[in-house]
Parts: sequence; structure tokens; C-alpha cells
Amino acid sequence: MEEPKDRRPLKSRSYAWVHVLAKKLAARGVTPNQISLTGIGLAAVACNMQWGAANGWPLPWSWLLWAAICVQGRLMCNLLDGIVAIEGGKKAKGGDIFNEVPDRIEDTLFFVGAGYASGHLELGWSCAVLAVFTAYLRAFGASLGQGQDFGGPCAKQQRMAILTAGLVGKAVCTLFSIQWNILTTALWLVAVGTAITAVLRLQRMYRKAP
Repeated sequence: MEEPKDRRPLKSRSYAWVHVLAKKLAARGVTPNQISLTGIGLAAVACNMQWGAANGWPLPWSWLLWAAICVQGRLMCNLLDGIVAIEGGKKAKGGDIFNEVPDRIEDTLFFVGAGYASGHLELGWSCAVLAVFTAYLRAFGASLGQGQDFGGPCAKQQRMAILTAGLVGKAVCTLFSIQWNILTTALWLVAVGTAITAVLRLQRMYRKAP
């Protein structure tokens, strides 16, 4: 099937097992919109787990690991909803809304949760705002007829990879009583990288403007 225009380029979309899973979901009547909403559920669970890890829940390192798994689960939902919709022929009413709005909610929940877990809530909120702003720039550029700009260096996949690494690292440091708040370091990397991404997208948008 011809690749739709302005679709986020993902190497993982070419994996055979991903398409097998998407076909199984489609065959069981799972809709793309349901998959998108599942991503919000995972983000909400992860936010709660990260809050709990910072507020006295037993075995805090385990909650951080589960939160990292939720991050990857969110990415899987983001991948599968599009495949089920396009390759599976299950495009639903409001699909574009369900494709975009949940992502913004998920970014906010994941990074605010990471702010709690790291002990720097304002840093988590900063990452969330920057993530939403870069997505706004992408959508705004598309509304101007310039196409979707998925360029980095810290687009969604990179942000989620850094967050996953930060959560796993924080879990290891917590388990072995290592005095390094690696999650804070990860959030700073996300904040700086996302700010640079926003500036570069603005520059590209300006160069294309009439």
C-alpha cells in the first residue's frame, strides 16, 4: 500500500511482527481510536506510578520500571493505531482527532509524572510544555501547506527513548542506593533537545514561508 503523505517516518512500521499484531487486532474488531485511548490509559498509569515511587510506595524501583514499560507501550499504541487505520482499512470518524489529541495528553502525563519521580516537578512541566509546543509547530506548518515537519533532534521518539532510559536508570540507582538522580539528567536532555527542535522547526517554517 502506498505510504500516505505527511506520515511520521518510522523504521518499526516495516517490521513483519508489527503488521501481524495489527492484523490480529483488526480481526478482533479493535478500532484505531480505541488503541489511541489505550495510550492515554498507559500514560495515566505511568504518571501515577512515578508519583507513587516518589511518595513512599514500597519497592519504588519497580514502579519506575513499570512506568518505563508504559512509555514503550504508548509508542506501540501510536504505531498500531495508524497501521490498523490505514493498512487494516479501519479508518474511523474523528481519526485525525484521536491521532493527535491523545499524544498531547500522553506527553503531559508522562513528563509531569517524571517531574514528580525526579523531585523536580517544574522541570517535568517544562518538558511537557515544550513537547506540546513542538507538536503545535508541526501541525501549524502543515496548516500553512508546508507539510508535517517531524525533524529532531528531539522529536517524540527521541523524547520517549530518553525518558525510558532515565526511568530505567533511576530504578537501578534506587535499587542499589546509587546517589545519582539520572532521571533529572534525562529531563534536562529532553528539555534542551526539545527546545532546539522547536527553534529548528521554526527556522524551517520561516524559510518556506512566502
